Amino acid sequence: MSDTYLRSAFKNWISVPGKATAEAIPNDRIDAYVNALKFSSTKLIGAKVRSTDLFSFVTTEEFAEAKKIIEGAPNFSHIDKAGNSAFSDALAYYAKFLEEITLPVCWLFASNPKTYDIIPAVQELSTITWRLDQKDRAIKRNDKVYLWVPGVDGGIVASGTVLGPPEDKDPLRNDPYVIESDLFFERFTGVDIRLDRRFTNPLVSRNLLLADNRTQTLEVLTFPGSSCYSVTAEQEVAIEKLIEGGYYADLLASASAKGEESEEISTPPGDKCIRTRRYWIFSPAENAKVWEDFYTHGYIALGLDALGDLKQYASRDSLKQMMKSKFGSGRNYKHLGNVAWQFAEEMHVGDIVYFGSGAQKLLGRGIIKSDYTFDLGRKVQRNVRTVAWTNKGEWLTEPRVMRRALTDITPFSEYCRELEEMVVGPFDSGVSDDIDAPSFPSYSKEDFLHDVFMEESEYDSLRELLISKKNVVLTGAPGVGKTFLAERLAYSIIGEKDSERIKMIQFHSGYNYDNFVMGYRRTAAGDVLTTGVFYNFCKEAEADDKEYFLIIDDIGRGNLSAVFGDLITLLGNESRGQALRLLYRDEQFFIPENVYIIGTMNTAIENAALTDYSLRRRFAFYEISPAFESPAFIQYKNSIGSKKMDRLVKVITDLNKSISLDTAKSCGFLIGHSYFCGGPKIDDNRLDAITKYELLPLIHTYFSAQPDQDRLWTTKFTAAIKS
Repeated sequence: MSDTYLRSAFKNWISVPGKATAEAIPNDRIDAYVNALKFSSTKLIGAKVRSTDLFSFVTTEEFAEAKKIIEGAPNFSHIDKAGNSAFSDALAYYAKFLEEITLPVCWLFASNPKTYDIIPAVQELSTITWRLDQKDRAIKRNDKVYLWVPGVDGGIVASGTVLGPPEDKDPLRNDPYVIESDLFFERFTGVDIRLDRRFTNPLVSRNLLLADNRTQTLEVLTFPGSSCYSVTAEQEVAIEKLIEGGYYADLLASASAKGEESEEISTPPGDKCIRTRRYWIFSPAENAKVWEDFYTHGYIALGLDALGDLKQYASRDSLKQMMKSKFGSGRNYKHLGNVAWQFAEEMHVGDIVYFGSGAQKLLGRGIIKSDYTFDLGRKVQRNVRTVAWTNKGEWLTEPRVMRRALTDITPFSEYCRELEEMVVGPFDSGVSDDIDAPSFPSYSKEDFLHDVFMEESEYDSLRELLISKKNVVLTGAPGVGKTFLAERLAYSIIGEKDSERIKMIQFHSGYNYDNFVMGYRRTAAGDVLTTGVFYNFCKEAEADDKEYFLIIDDIGRGNLSAVFGDLITLLGNESRGQALRLLYRDEQFFIPENVYIIGTMNTAIENAALTDYSLRRRFAFYEISPAFESPAFIQYKNSIGSKKMDRLVKVITDLNKSISLDTAKSCGFLIGHSYFCGGPKIDDNRLDAITKYELLPLIHTYFSAQPDQDRLWTTKFTAAIKS
């Protein structure tokens, strides 16, 4: 960092209320601090520091040593007093500033599947080099980072530690996961990341993050389109909670605090643990020789008999070490060790497996029928799984993923659908009728009322509105838990947490008819007509009598007329079941009676988003208000027993009343109750963090053109959290 940068950065930092002091510091005083750090050291006697311009010190260790020398100078107190203590105050503030900017922070890096094959890279590498869009981001050594796969079925696939600041990198000529040729031949700006944990079995899905009030505000969900996002400390804690499966633990703790019986809360694993079917391509080295035997006798086998029972190994690393012992130390066995681990530990009954030959050919498709076994009754090929083969033939596929002996293609949902349609045929569900459907945790009206701060009469009205109208948009201010409520409402109608009958997507400005209903996608073989998420969802629901729910988060961010296109006429409850010829092919399409659409929309953008009244009349609108004064929230607040929270909630309700009376501001500017729900246990430290890092920045945004109101409410919020 240059001197100028640190001087400007410090001045910006100290100008923000809540950083150096709770209240705003006058501009003339800020200038005095900046000048003291820049020039006052030149007046000291006997203080031998590396530089008298203290903005050249960029680490806490360096500055702490310099500060000790400066304060020990014989005339320090005289100079400090002459500046009305500006020098000593500035030293203390600068130390705090350095500590804050050098502390490890958390980032989320979004991958681009068109340039890098991230799933197998994460599974098999220990360190990954990541390309950044720009070099001047404040990314530094020891920062934490989550790696993200975009898309409707995307999510977090790994977490790691940044090993150094952004720097120019040589081309990745030896990286087998590079897809874009530019990375092979051109230098780029990037960072090295040590991969600490992997979440490809399953990934931490965007639907899970959207459904949780603690993580639905992640920038990658609210403002998608970038490649690098900052993650707040509160969001990081929430993500870790979800990774650890802490969702139900939070509910149990909440119930205990309320004096309820824990048996009333469903205790099976949380949303993260609800398994959905996975898809694999199995391509053993001698595929031509073994395929006929596999198909005839209904199994697949990995070989590697010398390793014995693969279940005896506690980790991938222990498998790899045994491979070195048995097969020689000339290889690191990272790919083969991962394949063996997945075959034994990650495949499950009901998963789909394709038998692959070479890089592009498929010879068969089947359904996993048994758990892994090490069969001592066999002379060879003892590591086996039973398979019910459903299809046999030869199909050529696009080389969309790099094949190993065993490749998990589940994260590539569009590719999985293409393979299914190519091998099985469009939406043929009969081949899997002999596989037991997965069981899901039950979810009732009582569970909904426990999870959501809503009165029973309100729930009954909302449920009846959705059932009768078919399409409902939940409106309200940010932070009232609209997305969380939408998913729980769907679960309560279904009667269980059946993730296969709920699809959650998020609209944005780039969403269009082609990726929502049907359109052409450019491939190596030319333009191919592909179906979109809504078309596919309707076809899945068409074969079932049960309710299916499409949840569209931020529905107002899309151009709804362009996204729905000619299907607008089919949306209304009176038009369900009526058919319409599609735009791109000669097909009569209809929206099934059992498909329900729940949208969420911030009140502030409602009027601007739904100006097409022919579309608007097909939706009902239900406003979700902050629940601070509801009996359920008051009971929840009282169970916590925090005077600091009581004061903070009082300030928020006062602010909400003030905003409601302000004709220049809509109800979309109200502050919701979800800031205090979910996440770690509410205590003084968490309340401080919520105020400093979430509420105060929101206040500064709301009143950016009203500095007097900004100072007034900043002072009130700061006073509320003082011990």
